Amino acid sequence: MARKIKIKPETTYQYLQVFNGILELTDKEMTVLSKFVDLGTTVNLCSAENKKLVAADMDIVDPNTLNIYVKRLKDKGAIKKTKNGYQLSKILHRDELVIIEIT
Repeated sequence: MARKIKIKPETTYQYLQVFNGILELTDKEMTVLSKFVDLGTTVNLCSAENKKLVAADMDIVDPNTLNIYVKRLKDKGAIKKTKNGYQLSKILHRDELVIIEIT
């Protein structure tokens, strides 16, 4: 018998936690990704300007430090490289219905 579970996360970080069993992000990686997503940019998510904003928000002196996290997020499938920079993985878009089936 199938059961339906509805989850309504209040923050981007909580939303990412729902998918973390699949992505296996660290707490810091989820924080960095949620900060990028909260900027509302859909094209070139990890631009130099966005890195400056996220670094300032997280009290990181050098925004280039975030390049380490960008690479990890790409390697784990949370973001993907496009011709316009990086964009959020389709599974993480909040505006779409996502159904996870566990068998």
